[in-house]
Amino acid sequence: MYVSNYQHLLKAVKRTSRRRVMTSCPMPLRSAKPRFKVAAGSSGEAQLAERSGILERFADYFVPIHRDGQKFVAAAIVATLMLFLVWSPLGWLAAIATAWVAYIFRDPERVVPMRDGLVVAPADGRVEAVEEVVPDGELDLGPGRRIRISIHLSLFDVHINRAPVAGVIARSLYIPGIFGDPLADQASEDNERRATILEMASGDRIGVVQIAGGVRRRIVAFHEQGARIGVGERIGLIRFGSRVDLYLPPGFAALVLVGQSMIAGETVVADLKSDEKERSARLV
Repeated sequence: MYVSNYQHLLKAVKRTSRRRVMTSCPMPLRSAKPRFKVAAGSSGEAQLAERSGILERFADYFVPIHRDGQKFVAAAIVATLMLFLVWSPLGWLAAIATAWVAYIFRDPERVVPMRDGLVVAPADGRVEAVEEVVPDGELDLGPGRRIRISIHLSLFDVHINRAPVAGVIARSLYIPGIFGDPLADQASEDNERRATILEMASGDRIGVVQIAGGVRRRIVAFHEQGARIGVGERIGLIRFGSRVDLYLPPGFAALVLVGQSMIAGETVVADLKSDEKERSARLV
């Protein structure tokens, strides 16, 4: 037993001296080799792929903040730090408000359907009305009746608005007005708003009207008149939500119904290559 203990002690001393020699010698460092190899198709490779998938899904929850909202988030962070110095409960309330500001200015990527003739939702939110109207003359959409889809953006929806079709911005018009209830019938005529008219290759025109409300007092346009826009591209935002009206070309029906949730750039609201009539639905 004593011989065995002595042999173990001698080996430990040799390993220690060898490490000292190696660290003192000016030898070039070699890249570290993996401690093990994962065979293709093995269970280890499947585990690594599963871990990578979990990380990617976790990263999907961290959506970038649009540059227009970064200054608001920065100001909220500064205010939060100052309030923490004054009184910690106020600081925590400000931290919650800061998280909310960052959330509403998020700018997620969208999977945009690209088939010719499809019209996608210009905004996130809930469909509040689908009705046939005569557009205001200031929109320059002609005297005929056409379908208008009204989408209400809550304070928790994505604020970025997107182009429903590809085309050229034939008209971009800012219209001053009041800051009343965006869900009111007269909001499309009385409230402050910005109209963007897109002319498609076919010559048909589609109107997107961003309407400000009581809390939402700033509409930002990302493109000027004459710009060529692809379907689903970002065209502007309404700070802190509100309402977006979409005017379809005459003779085409909406494929969405009141109460449906919209995802800007993804939800198909009309098909200009189809003769499908207005749909019906029921709550289940």
